[in-house]
Amino acid sequence: MLLTLFLFFLSAAVIYFACEYFVNGVEWVGHRFELGATATGTVLAAFGTALPESAVTFMAVVFGDTPEQKDIGVGAAMGGPLVLATLAYAVVGLALWRAHRGRATQLDCINADQRRLARDQAWFMGIFVFKVGLGLLAFAWKPWLGILFLVTYGLYVKRELSNDEESLASEDLEPLKLRPRDTDPALSWAITQTALALVVIAGASHVFVNQIETLGVAMGASPHLAALLLAPVATELPEIMNALIWVRQGKERLALANISGAMMIQATIPSALGIFMTPWLLDAPLLAAGLFTMLSIGLLWLRFRSSGITVPVLSAAGGFYALFAIYLGWHFYA
Repeated sequence: MLLTLFLFFLSAAVIYFACEYFVNGVEWVGHRFELGATATGTVLAAFGTALPESAVTFMAVVFGDTPEQKDIGVGAAMGGPLVLATLAYAVVGLALWRAHRGRATQLDCINADQRRLARDQAWFMGIFVFKVGLGLLAFAWKPWLGILFLVTYGLYVKRELSNDEESLASEDLEPLKLRPRDTDPALSWAITQTALALVVIAGASHVFVNQIETLGVAMGASPHLAALLLAPVATELPEIMNALIWVRQGKERLALANISGAMMIQATIPSALGIFMTPWLLDAPLLAAGLFTMLSIGLLWLRFRSSGITVPVLSAAGGFYALFAIYLGWHFYA
């Protein structure tokens, strides 16, 4: 148990340290490709940090030998969006509240393209309702519908990259960590730093997932409960770490865009893998995960659409995850 706790905290620290390099590198990559802050967060950063949880789904549904192992992949595909829609947004809200502590008037000031984020939430809700609906039906050609999810994500990326938002300015960026004395590092250096950071994040995330599952079992949680409640938190840790770093740097636009883009990936790519390789039939806990995800995103969409998102609203999103945890406790132990 001591070794498990040591690896738990060590891997979390390594993820945070690697995320410092990742967000720094991905900002320079976005700058070199003349992408705006929102596109940098929704496409580049989100795609990179979504690799660990997508890998969990891929390994479970493709190489799983038993229905229970494949269920872990389905649970990751449903649990990931729930964590992003609740805990990740709540972390941004709490971090902003801490940054603005003592300045009550600043709680309503969030630097983000709220209308554009509202469109992301609308895309997500449409895709998510469709994938949950598929989980209620059984028919022979269902696996072919996984292609629609991949095509939809391709269209989303095309839309994000074609947006004419002003690109990141080099004077707003911290020096590239691998080239701290270079005021204008080459694209190759930025890509190298980003890729190396991703490798470290992926490795540390794998260790972190193993430790959190071990701790869950040690505390008496069933494997199903650990896979649905604890493992998604572990696999979404890079996005949460990125959000904390960007909020600390006063770049909440990038933090919110990263979460929004990661949600689009979670709604499409892991779902497509699950639909391709499993019957994709959702039980009660998975349907509950979908319900609480939609409740949180519905609230955020209404506020983003009216440009009325505030720090308290973002922070309150975490309450839906707490309600889901209470439901799971009742479902498995009542």
